[in-house]
Amino acid sequence: MGEKFPEIEGGGSLILAWQVRNKRVLVVGGGEVAAGRILNLLNADANVLVISPRDGLNPEVAYRIEQKQVDYIDRVFEPTDLDDPNITMVLTAVDDPEASTQIWKLCKEKRIAANIADVPPECDFYFGSMHRDGPLQIMVSTNGNGPKLANIVRRRIAANLPPNIGDAIKKVGALRRKLRGVAPGIEEGPKRMQWMSKVCLAWSLEDLCDMEEQDMEKLLESYAPNVIPSLEQVRLGEEPGVWQFDGSFGWY
Repeated sequence: MGEKFPEIEGGGSLILAWQVRNKRVLVVGGGEVAAGRILNLLNADANVLVISPRDGLNPEVAYRIEQKQVDYIDRVFEPTDLDDPNITMVLTAVDDPEASTQIWKLCKEKRIAANIADVPPECDFYFGSMHRDGPLQIMVSTNGNGPKLANIVRRRIAANLPPNIGDAIKKVGALRRKLRGVAPGIEEGPKRMQWMSKVCLAWSLEDLCDMEEQDMEKLLESYAPNVIPSLEQVRLGEEPGVWQFDGSFGWY
């Protein structure tokens, strides 16, 4: 067997994009950590329930409640709060270790995914340091070893990204949707994926960001012959690989 395969490196996490849109998520606590968790959940379009005494609310959490961006119960957590069958995730951010561990155990009994802030052994998942630019999300995780270091690494990565990369990604998404309209068949799936990959490799991020609606329509005409014209060729109406005389001469 001459093939070489990746070596297994244990100790990591399976990093996923967890879709919680319109799903019920319970946040226990109302302090600064809870505020960050709530913002992450609302950005993911979750249906958030906050349980915390009002005198323990962070100003940001109080604002979310006042604006009715979350549902709110003004008291400490009670075990019966987990009887709601719609709860799919629980996040705790309280300063009471015993109460947090009790919630963790209850979640395990009910098979509900939970994150107990600052207690890695009592977490089904971790929150990493997140960079967001429109549809682009980049998460850096240290698997609970160094949250502050994750933040430093995330900032360094973000500093090296083009400032318009979010717009470029939005336009690629629009092009993909248009392509499905041009070639909707299931059998076209592999070709669609390959063609889109070629576009992303052939065009620069700047080209993708500059791409307009009419450019997309012209570019899609190249799907059937399975070629990738440049943005300049698209705008000039040229075919890929075809030289066109521009009136200049290469000799003297």
